[in-house]
Amino acid sequence: MRVGAVQMTARLADVEHNLERAEKLVEEAFSRGCEMVILPEFFTSAVAFHPDMLQAALPFEGPALEMLRGAARRNGGYVGGSFIASRGGDNYNTFVLAFPDGDYAVHDKDQPTMWENCYYLGGKDEGILQTPLGPVGVALCWELVRTRTVHRLRGKVDLLVGGSCWWTVPDRAIPLPGKKEAHRRNLEIMRQTPVRMARMLGVPVVHAAHAQEFEARMPLLPGLPYRSYYLGETMIVDATGRVLARPSRAEGEGVAVADIQPGRVEPSEEPPDGFWIPDLPWLIRLAWWYQNLHGGRYYRRAKRSGRLRTA
Repeated sequence: MRVGAVQMTARLADVEHNLERAEKLVEEAFSRGCEMVILPEFFTSAVAFHPDMLQAALPFEGPALEMLRGAARRNGGYVGGSFIASRGGDNYNTFVLAFPDGDYAVHDKDQPTMWENCYYLGGKDEGILQTPLGPVGVALCWELVRTRTVHRLRGKVDLLVGGSCWWTVPDRAIPLPGKKEAHRRNLEIMRQTPVRMARMLGVPVVHAAHAQEFEARMPLLPGLPYRSYYLGETMIVDATGRVLARPSRAEGEGVAVADIQPGRVEPSEEPPDGFWIPDLPWLIRLAWWYQNLHGGRYYRRAKRSGRLRTA
């Protein structure tokens, strides 16, 4: 089947603009013969630590869901992407895969990454969607670098879809020891991640991504600007780990298109022991620890005060 992976240059927390751009990119992909189109994680908002993100959530049964379902019905195909969705008084990073008949299946990302903790809670489902195509796995951003994702999906899905909003270290205005090496290694890990996941699961991977610059705030130091960019690395990979399409971050917004064969082959790589698949630099591990702690507290305080939208 022909699939499209969308690379976006979304505006941070500008939900209305991003929904419009996402729909146009989805239609472009279908015009190029795609039967399935995957949008990035947080396609409605991107994500960073910024006060505007407090209002970025949408009701689950709202405009993002209807856009995905409408595009799938109009084009007789499958459309997927994740957004910050409110239901039951809380927010989740919810991936929706809409089917040609308007039905859909969902996955909530299992654990927020760093400052993402400020805006949503983790989910508990297995990330296996029952679809007319057969079982489809979903993994979002750092779900792709955790061994537990491999263990819960291996031998159970015929295709893996998802995306990322993977940022890098702040610009040179913030001097941190080891920052240059952390950036180099972070980019290397991002480039390897969809390929390694395809090899560990033995299924094709469709990975959509963001590729824009952004300016946010530094958690616990909100007066300090965090200027950086998302790494891109939109990619379509076959079940052996061969990259079929991969626009560069410098190419900006667009659609990667390739033909894949859903189904399983013998995995060619075993997941390592431990929690992480790659060896993360110490600076990234430190940011993971302190931002997770800060983000959980921030979410609870913002929700109690009414500043966090959980419509």
